[in-house]
Amino acid sequence: MESQRTNGHSISDLTVHLVWSTKYGYKVLHGDIQKRCREILKQISEAEDIVILKGVVSQDHIHMHINYLPSKSISEIVKKLKGRSSRRLQQEFPELRKRYWGQHFWAIGYGCWSTGNITDEMVNEYLEHHRKPSQGTDENFILE
Repeated sequence: MESQRTNGHSISDLTVHLVWSTKYGYKVLHGDIQKRCREILKQISEAEDIVILKGVVSQDHIHMHINYLPSKSISEIVKKLKGRSSRRLQQEFPELRKRYWGQHFWAIGYGCWSTGNITDEMVNEYLEHHRKPSQGTDENFILE
């Protein structure tokens, strides 16, 4: 699988769909602001070793499907994406500072959904196979 990431001690393929919106749902992500937001999110992702699988900058919200390392938490990733992009957009576009006094460009919170190429049923079937004890051993310890 191409998207698997390895280091000396682990292998992973962690993907998630992230969504967050502008504060008050204002439709301010258009034209140059929308283009610059896209560039900033790409730069932050590259700096943080996050792979953008697909993404959309809509007028009032962001969708990102990303691949990330297990050393990062989703909340840490979102904090960096939202915080750095908010600061830079407001620095570069003074009209945003007027609308978003208090320097809060993005709404509080976000949505995240894990994604992958296997279903819950496939995982359960795999685990069911491992329920059976190996030859010459007692029954495996079941976590249920």
